[in-house]
Amino acid sequence: MKNARSPISLAGSQLGEVRHVCAFFNSDDEEYRVLLPFIKDGFECGDKAVHVVNPDQHRDHLQRLAAAGIDATAAQQSGQLELRTNTEAYLRDGRFDQDRMLEVFEQLASGNAKGGFPLSRICCRMDWAVEDRSYIDDLVEFESRVNDVWQRHDDAVICTYQLGKFGGDTVIDIMRTHPMIIIGGILQQNPFFVPPKEFLREYRQRRARRTESPSTAA
Repeated sequence: MKNARSPISLAGSQLGEVRHVCAFFNSDDEEYRVLLPFIKDGFECGDKAVHVVNPDQHRDHLQRLAAAGIDATAAQQSGQLELRTNTEAYLRDGRFDQDRMLEVFEQLASGNAKGGFPLSRICCRMDWAVEDRSYIDDLVEFESRVNDVWQRHDDAVICTYQLGKFGGDTVIDIMRTHPMIIIGGILQQNPFFVPPKEFLREYRQRRARRTESPSTAA
């Protein structure tokens, strides 16, 4: 549940009560340059770190944490760091299930997680979704729906997107599902955010039209 907590420093600004963030980057180097101070501060504050990375990114991620002065091995042994790959986190059994992932994040939330950490700082690399158009459609819906989870908890959740891997229409939809945004390396309140109820109604209508269009044309 929500508590009165101090703001969290991130990307040249501060996260207040609203902490679901989409972050757009042009490269891995840019992503780590922006996020590592936030990650390191979390370890120093005693927060739990949940990092979801690409399957081929595991070793590089640990090396970058070490270069920032973070003892990832000790943190994993203590339970402070939980490192997962995004395919096993999001595509269990080879499919993406929105409801299952909502339950997963509800369990990870600081109000429910075991270990006694004050809150979680969750960073998720979202490249897995580019493999299949159906993943993109479900991901956009999920990113909107999961706001209902995070508005009940204090955790900071950063969903990172590499701009070169996602189409412009998808980037716009992702922007509209997050109340906070990092773009150009700077955190700001997102003026394009649309509340879940309104966004989901519109997006599902668009999906339905797109599904019906081939038969209509025939």
